[in-house]
Amino acid sequence: MPVRKIPKNHLVVTGSYSSRKNAEIDAFESLLEKDYFLLLDFDPAVHSFEPQPVRVPVPGVPRGYVPDVLVRYHPDAVSGQEPKRTLVDVKHTDDLARNADKYAFKFDCAKRFAEEQGWEFKIVDQRQIRTPRLANLKFLRAYRNTSPAVADIERVLDCVDETPRSHHQVLEQLAQTEDDKLHWLPVIWSMLLSGHLVTDLDVPFGSEVLIARGGDDAWPR
Repeated sequence: MPVRKIPKNHLVVTGSYSSRKNAEIDAFESLLEKDYFLLLDFDPAVHSFEPQPVRVPVPGVPRGYVPDVLVRYHPDAVSGQEPKRTLVDVKHTDDLARNADKYAFKFDCAKRFAEEQGWEFKIVDQRQIRTPRLANLKFLRAYRNTSPAVADIERVLDCVDETPRSHHQVLEQLAQTEDDKLHWLPVIWSMLLSGHLVTDLDVPFGSEVLIARGGDDAWPR
C-alpha cells in the first residue's frame, strides 16, 4: 500500500500503470517513472514492485522522504535465496545536478534506512531507463492483449528452435500471402511477450528480429 498519494501536477505527467506483476494499479509521477515501471514489469528477475513504498525518516523534514519504488526479486534458481530488495528513486540527470545539495542528505538517509531493512538503495536515471530494451518493450507491449490460439503457438514453435532465426525466415514458413503475414506477425510478437519465444531485447529491433524458442539457455529476456 503506497504511503503517499501522488497529487495532480500541471508541471509533470502523472497517471496510472497497470502491471501484470502487481495486484493494484500503480501510480507514477513522471513519464520517466512510467518507463521504469515498464522495464520492471518485463524483467524476469523481478517478482513485484511497490511504488511510494516507505517513508524514510529525515531529520528536519516532518513528513520524511518517500522514494519512488521498492523492487522485490525472485529467488535465485540455484541457491533459492532471494536477492536483496532495492529501494529506488527515479531521477533525471538534470534534476540530480540542479538539486544535488537538496538531495544529498535525503539520499544518505535513504541508504541507511535501506541497509537497516536488509535492502539496497539506488538512484536510476534516464540513461539506464531509456534504452533499446525500453523501445523494444514498448513495441511488444502493444500486443499484450493478443491471445494466440494454442494451435498457432504450436505451429510457430515447430518453425523455431534454440538457434536464433530471423522472424522473416519464420514468416516464410508460416505465411503464403500478405494476409497470412498479417495473421502471424501479431502471434510472433505476442509469443515474445509470453516467453514462448525469446530475443535479445538489448538489440534495437530493426527490419530483422532474431528469435528463438524460449528456454533458460536461449536469449536473455
